[in-house]
Amino acid sequence: MENKKKVAKPEGKLAVLIPGLGAVSTTLMAGVELARQGKGAPIGSLTQMGTARLGKRTDGRTVKLNELVPLATLDDVVFGAWDIISEDAYQVAVRSGVLTDKHLEQVKPFLQGIKPKPGVHDPEFVRRIAANHVKATKTHRESIEALRQDIRDFKKELNAKRAVMVVCSSVETFRPLPEAFQTLANFEKALDANSPDINPTALYTYAAIKEGVPFANATPNASVDTPALQELAKQEAVPVAGRDLKSGQTMMKTVIAPALKARMLGLEGWFSTNILGNRDGEVLDDPQAFKAKEVTKSSVLDTILQPDLYPELYNKYSHKVSIHYYPPRGDAKEGWDNIDITGWLGYPMQIKVNFLCRDSILAAPLVLDIALFMDLAKRLEWRGIQEWMSFYFKSPMAHPGLPVEHDLFIQLTKLKNTLRVVAGEEPITHLGMDYYGDDLPLSR
Repeated sequence: MENKKKVAKPEGKLAVLIPGLGAVSTTLMAGVELARQGKGAPIGSLTQMGTARLGKRTDGRTVKLNELVPLATLDDVVFGAWDIISEDAYQVAVRSGVLTDKHLEQVKPFLQGIKPKPGVHDPEFVRRIAANHVKATKTHRESIEALRQDIRDFKKELNAKRAVMVVCSSVETFRPLPEAFQTLANFEKALDANSPDINPTALYTYAAIKEGVPFANATPNASVDTPALQELAKQEAVPVAGRDLKSGQTMMKTVIAPALKARMLGLEGWFSTNILGNRDGEVLDDPQAFKAKEVTKSSVLDTILQPDLYPELYNKYSHKVSIHYYPPRGDAKEGWDNIDITGWLGYPMQIKVNFLCRDSILAAPLVLDIALFMDLAKRLEWRGIQEWMSFYFKSPMAHPGLPVEHDLFIQLTKLKNTLRVVAGEEPITHLGMDYYGDDLPLSR
C-alpha cells in the first residue's frame, strides 16, 4: 500500500487522567507499575500483547501492534485522578481487595504518590457514596474551569507533554436524554443556567475537550454519546470514544450471539444475571443507577441478530438482565447466562454460561489500551467519534445514520485494519481466493 499516515511521535510523558479513583483505576495503575518492574504481565492488553498479520499468509509477516504503529510505551505513562473520596491510590487498592498484599506491597510507594484531586459531585446522580472530597465550586461553569485548571496542573506536576482522559467513575443515575444534550447551543445555555440535567461526567467531558484532551467514557454515564458533546469534539478537533467497558458478560454476548446468527440458530430467550460486591455493585444497587447499566448491557443483541432481517429467528426473543449487590463476593464478579435457542425444525436447545471473573482484572487492560489508542488518534489529528475503537465498549458510537456494530470479531478486524492503514499496509479481507489460481477462477 505504501501510504503511511503522518503521525507525530509519542515524545515525552503521557498523562492518563482518570475521574474515579476506584478498583478499576488502581488495578490499572498497580498493573502498569508491576509490568514496568518486570513483576507482572499485561495480560488482556492488545497494545502490549496483540499482533497483526501483514500481507498474505504466505509472507509470514506478523508484528506486535505496538510495533506496527507508534504508541506510547508503559514507561511513558503517568497517572492523575479525581475522586469524591480522599483516599490515595494505595488506600483504595487495599480497600478494593482486587490485588494480593504481595503485589500491593511491591508498588506501595508508587500508589501512595497518586492522590486524587477533589471531584465534581452531584448527590442526585451518585446517591450511594458519602462524598468527602468535593470541589467547592457552586456552578457548572466554575466546575469546568476548575477541572480545566486541574488538567493543566496535572501536566505540569507529572511533567507530561500530552494527556488523555478516561472516565472510570461510579455509575450515575439514569435519565432520558434531556433537551440540553441535543445541541451544543442548548448545552451551553444549560451550563449557564446551572441546569440540574447536566451530570458530573458531562462536565469532565466538556473540560477535557476544551483543553484539547482526548476523551473516552468507560462508564454508562451520559457523555460523548450525546449530540452536543460530539459537536463540541468535532469543533475542537478532539477524538472521543465510549461508552461503558465491554469486559465480562457483555463480551461473552458479543461472542456467542454472532455464532448463533452465523449458524442461523434461533433465539427464544436470553437471561443474564450478575452478582457483584465491590463499590460498583453497591452503586448499582440503586435502581436508577442500574437502569443506566441495563441500557448499555441490553443494547447488543438486536444489532447483532438483526431481527428485522431474520424475523423467524429473532423477532420475539425475551431478554432479561439483572445485577445483584452481594458484598461477600467483592470484585470477583459472577455472571450467569441461560440462553434458549432453537435448531432444525424448531427443536429447543440451551446454552448455559457461568463466568466467574474478576471485574477490575478484566477492565484494567482495556483502560490502558483505550488511553494509548486515544493518544495515537490525537497525534494523527483525528477528531470526533473513533468508531474503530468500538471493540472496547458495550455501547459504542457510530456516525449518525450508521448502524452500530457490536460483533466482537468484526470490531477487532476493524481495529486492526485501521492500524494497518495507519502504518501504510493493506487491510486484510481474508478472501484468500488468489491463493488457488485456476482452481477458483474469478475471470470467467
